[in-house]
Amino acid sequence: MDFALSEEQEALRETARSFLAEHSSSERVRRAMEGELGFDPETWKRIAAELGWPALIVPEAHGGLGLGWVELAVLLEAMGESLLCAPFFSSVCLAANAILAAGSDEQQRELLPGIAEGRTLATLAWTGPGGAPGLEGIEATYRMHAGEALVSGDARYVIDGHCADLLVVAARREDGAAEAISLFAIFASAAGVERRALATLDPTRRLAEVRLRDVRVPRSGILGEEGAAAAPLARTLDLAAVALAAEQTGGAQRCLDLAVEYAKQRVQFGRPIGSFQAIQHKCADMLLRVESARSASQWAACVAAEGGDELARAASLAKAYCSEAYFFCAAECLQIHGGVGFTWEYDVHLHLKRAQGSQVLLGDPAWHRERVARLIGL
Repeated sequence: MDFALSEEQEALRETARSFLAEHSSSERVRRAMEGELGFDPETWKRIAAELGWPALIVPEAHGGLGLGWVELAVLLEAMGESLLCAPFFSSVCLAANAILAAGSDEQQRELLPGIAEGRTLATLAWTGPGGAPGLEGIEATYRMHAGEALVSGDARYVIDGHCADLLVVAARREDGAAEAISLFAIFASAAGVERRALATLDPTRRLAEVRLRDVRVPRSGILGEEGAAAAPLARTLDLAAVALAAEQTGGAQRCLDLAVEYAKQRVQFGRPIGSFQAIQHKCADMLLRVESARSASQWAACVAAEGGDELARAASLAKAYCSEAYFFCAAECLQIHGGVGFTWEYDVHLHLKRAQGSQVLLGDPAWHRERVARLIGL
């Protein structure tokens, strides 16, 4: 695998950083996260209409750009650097991937163009109130009746679930067959759907609880074959872990940049604190974590792009390492800033909260390490 970015991929990164420097600045992030939606609708319109980011991995046949996972990882790293508040991860990395993995050609033609154009905000709802990662977290159930499905249950920690137009919901068949999992395309306006935003540690990423009470879903709303969504959902969650690892890498990079910049400016005992060996060692340790996280993230993105059998292992390795690297860098950045690092005027505390929230999202490092051990036969 060649981890070096092409000229086109480098151009994508620079374009993203330039746009986000203006439209996801510290001031705009604070304004967006305090809003009712948790993001700025005007910025999202520009992202969709001018940059076409929601269309990145959607096939050209369905109104997308048809690019790959390396390009997506490049974009997500830039988003992680700027703490972008937008329904991108939920719509593209979760919902669109689930539709691509499980949906029929007809279902993809119907659902993906709206996501690619940014008109349809979508998300994936799979884990229940228990919050277990992976397929074991599914607690919603369904039963077939008169040619349609009746879906009931609660899903928690649904990213952007409070404002999504389309919910891709995972549920188990009521007959007790644990492996019989289906994915349902349910519009939030459907009868029996209730949603509420959750109070969480990370204000830059909104999570919600979705309650389903005998929601009627026609056969056309069951993605793919009924009861056969376990493998597509597992692949979707692996791809989402790869995407989140890339975002975490960007966040870790920004924490390093903030720490170095502050160490150069802050003067103590008549010298910049960056001249002290203890601070230099902290920054060196952060750099090591950032570069290692980038290697893990890029390797996982390459595996995802090539569609190899190593995806599950690569996704868990990247998610475990990048989670810990981001939190380590955010904590060290806070230590270098001292008490001011947790004041509202600085972005350090926002990265610390995002790092902590992202650690447990899609499975914490311990869960992913145990999964890797199982995958390699230990």
